[in-house]
Amino acid sequence: MAKEVKALLLMSGGLDSILAAKVLQKQGIQVAPICFKSFFFGCRAAEDACQQLGLKLRKINFGQKHLKIVKSPQFGYGSAMNPCIDCHLLMLKEAKKIMEQEGYDFIATGEVLGERPMSQNIKALHLLEQQAGLQGYLLRPLSAKKLSPTIVEKKGLVDRKQLYGIEGRSRQPQLQLAKIFGIKKFPSPGGGCILTDKNYSKNLKQLLTYKKNPNNNDLNILKQGRIFWDDNCLIVVARNEKECHSLRNFIQKNDIHLEPSNFSGPSVLVRLIKGKDRKVATQLGQTYLLKYSKNIPQNAKIVVVK
Repeated sequence: MAKEVKALLLMSGGLDSILAAKVLQKQGIQVAPICFKSFFFGCRAAEDACQQLGLKLRKINFGQKHLKIVKSPQFGYGSAMNPCIDCHLLMLKEAKKIMEQEGYDFIATGEVLGERPMSQNIKALHLLEQQAGLQGYLLRPLSAKKLSPTIVEKKGLVDRKQLYGIEGRSRQPQLQLAKIFGIKKFPSPGGGCILTDKNYSKNLKQLLTYKKNPNNNDLNILKQGRIFWDDNCLIVVARNEKECHSLRNFIQKNDIHLEPSNFSGPSVLVRLIKGKDRKVATQLGQTYLLKYSKNIPQNAKIVVVK
């Protein structure tokens, strides 16, 4: 009886990784999808994709390790504070440990040659394979025919003839392949990692100048409302009713949470970053609350919510 071939697949939940799973499954390869989550991205899309594929997803939180490379990436940033090469390399290194411990034959990804200028050019693909110590054991099913044959292909564990040679930024080849495999549901490209958001990255950079080791709350509150840095204070101004309610979940010890009492206006959270006087910080928060309110009465009242 022939040995069952097992592949560990990095699953983002995007169309490319879904197609990579399908290509391998077509060859009878046992596909085990794995998703890494951090402070800046999660596994929701991967969960949806695996439900569609009928596969059980393994989720691994590598938040602290990922935060470390976000602060100081070896291979630099993309358009914002997104260390794409370092991030992907970290995933591959972590996946390699699992591959070796649990006896998988190789690691696969949904990478497409030339799709992303920084992290999926030929030089970057080779760099990732070498730096991760996966020479010959990292398969990109969608672009394999544009790359050198891997060891697993040479051994006959994977049929190279049934792999693809997709290259470039056009999505048409993937969309055509999706029709062939009957894949109808998949997310639009991009949007998975908030580090690609320039506004968020700008605020994260500012936060790291004040606090070298931010916690989960610090990193997630930057996704809420309007963000301001004023006189050693982080000020978050809610933009709508939903954010007003959401801000309450972020209150930490020493935070100042302000709400209008007798008029309509936003909730405001003030986080003292560096030993700011609470009275002065409260006044600062009130100023921002009034600035973003309308129809303010003469006897306007603002309360500090406990």
